[in-house]
Amino acid sequence: MSGQFLAKVPKGWILLACIGLLALNLRGPFVAVAPVVDLMQADLGFTPVILGLLTSIPVLCFALAASLASLTTRKLGAEFAVTLTILGVLAGVIVRSAGGPGPVVVGTVMIGLAITVGNIAVPLIIRRDFSPMRQGTAMGVYTAALNIGSFLTSMVTAPLAELAGWRVALAAVGILAVIAIVFWTLAVGARTAFVPSGTVVAGGQEHPAVKGSGWITAGLTAGFAGQAFSYYAVTAWLPSYLNDELGMSASAAGAGSSLFQIFAIVGGLGVPFAAKYFSTTTTAVTIGVLWTAVPAGLLLAPELWWLWSTFGGIAQGGGITLIFIAIIKLARDQVSAGRMSATVQGLGYCFGAVAPPLVGFVHDASGSWTPALLVILGSVLMFFVCTTLAVRLVPKGR
Repeated sequence: MSGQFLAKVPKGWILLACIGLLALNLRGPFVAVAPVVDLMQADLGFTPVILGLLTSIPVLCFALAASLASLTTRKLGAEFAVTLTILGVLAGVIVRSAGGPGPVVVGTVMIGLAITVGNIAVPLIIRRDFSPMRQGTAMGVYTAALNIGSFLTSMVTAPLAELAGWRVALAAVGILAVIAIVFWTLAVGARTAFVPSGTVVAGGQEHPAVKGSGWITAGLTAGFAGQAFSYYAVTAWLPSYLNDELGMSASAAGAGSSLFQIFAIVGGLGVPFAAKYFSTTTTAVTIGVLWTAVPAGLLLAPELWWLWSTFGGIAQGGGITLIFIAIIKLARDQVSAGRMSATVQGLGYCFGAVAPPLVGFVHDASGSWTPALLVILGSVLMFFVCTTLAVRLVPKGR
């Protein structure tokens, strides 16, 4: 019955739904740790350093394993790479929830490596299987679903841990992976999903080489680095800032900072819509201004934190969408798109991985949030300038 139903649904819609289900699994599994760190520490005796690694290990995997993930996708095929992603996340979630300190760390590494493959494979599938007019929409759905997964996981994990313990709460994230693998298998077929094909280089649009492509890659890499640094710094430290500067309780500060996550959905879906009416440069400038409002607003008018969090959420969701759209539209073919994506993400996530400890060190060393916010402001400006210069070269009509 399910096969007959799927046969009546346009292939593009099925693929778009699968991309959304997959994306729900690409951030939630490691975001889930934050709400239960106290319970894990009490049970396993982890030091604060190890607890910090549980959230930073996946980002380090994004940085260090991006080239390997690109090679895996190219050699085994995009569909099989997606299957590896989902099954890897599921296996990592199970291992992380089942044992002591060792399995927790091993499971976290498994999750990080699996997600890294998905980070590379999904944009390539979007470039190959969607028309140029629909690539932006598909990328918007993908990035919006990333943030929906983070938001839902953050909201559900703590209450579930209170009822059933942290192990059950972290294991529950695997339900999304089970749903994703079922729909993915029904959509592409069991043979395509589970047998390596190495067909990622086939299909997709081939574009003429863009003049100055090396500089474009450098610009997108620097822009993504600024985006990643700003995102992980604000995600890690905004609750502490709200607690210290405005006297908000821990629960209120956590709930307040969720605005930064949930409004990313607006940015992710809004960028493809804006691209229909405005130039890429105008879109990049708008996102840059919204991003700049976060550190600048918290410095000048902290009582309006809710407004700056909203602006920042729109900016971070729109920023990553814009950069990925530029990659899939500027790359000459699938192979160059994979390499460009691996370069941009690999180097960019290196900056994201160091953001929380660096900003925390600056705050502790100065005893004030002002220098820390100035560091974030610098990274936002790097995103603003470099992304705007790079994406303005996206040819019209692509």
